[in-house]
Amino acid sequence: MQEINAVLISKEDNVVVAREKIEKNNDVVYMDLDGKINSFKAINDIKIYHKIARNEIKKDAHIVKYGEHIGVASEDIHIGNHVHEHNVIGVRENLDELV
Repeated sequence: MQEINAVLISKEDNVVVAREKIEKNNDVVYMDLDGKINSFKAINDIKIYHKIARNEIKKDAHIVKYGEHIGVASEDIHIGNHVHEHNVIGVRENLDELV
């Protein structure tokens, strides 16, 4: 069995978080919330605690972590891509509309 090196926080998340440094072309391995082991190749070097796309994310789509929108993709992001400020636009949602 492959060693788990990334974490999925919420079923809705389109990213996982690296538990350790993951080098380009190495496997990103995580357990989904149903206990199934999933893996894909890292397209870039990934620093510890950084996000990695686990789904294809189209430009202008929400980046979802913790089951919440944390930003918007500034370009198409492919499975295995590092997800960080170079390809994410931070957006502040209007929280007043939620009350």
